[in-house]
Amino acid sequence: MDSTALLDIYGRKLLEELQANARLSLAELGRRIGLSPTATAERLKQMEEAGIVQGYTVEIDREALGLEVMAFIRMSCGGQNYHRLLEYVQTLEEVRECHHLTGGDDFLLKVTTIDMAHLEGLIEALLPYGNPVTSLVLSTPVERRRYAVTGKLITVAQKPAVRRRF
Repeated sequence: MDSTALLDIYGRKLLEELQANARLSLAELGRRIGLSPTATAERLKQMEEAGIVQGYTVEIDREALGLEVMAFIRMSCGGQNYHRLLEYVQTLEEVRECHHLTGGDDFLLKVTTIDMAHLEGLIEALLPYGNPVTSLVLSTPVERRRYAVTGKLITVAQKPAVRRRF
């Protein structure tokens, strides 16, 4: 089924409910979105197959695991170091996310470590691959915000159209 067809009113309600609580039963999900449990299960299966729903996760408090430090490391690397860095960051369990960027930096790494000494060691380990620039996270006022399933960002005011005089 076309992914656009899956994002009708029922599909969008389903995504909204799953983002709020992915552990709801199919019966409860169906009740909330207005479909039978069987139809809900089929819709969910189709959304998984289409890649709209990519998984179900549990969120863990990193500090409870002893990961006291979170930082972002911007990496600039050139030539042959580019692919070497990509391979290397795959092996580092401290790297939570790695994003390929446009602009002056090549990559943005989100990392977690147990302490500042460990972060310093990680930065030193990255030096052979390029130029790391590190920013420590002091706090996280917005974390893992849900997607607006309407497909529209409703909190940003639209700019009025510019009227030109000729």
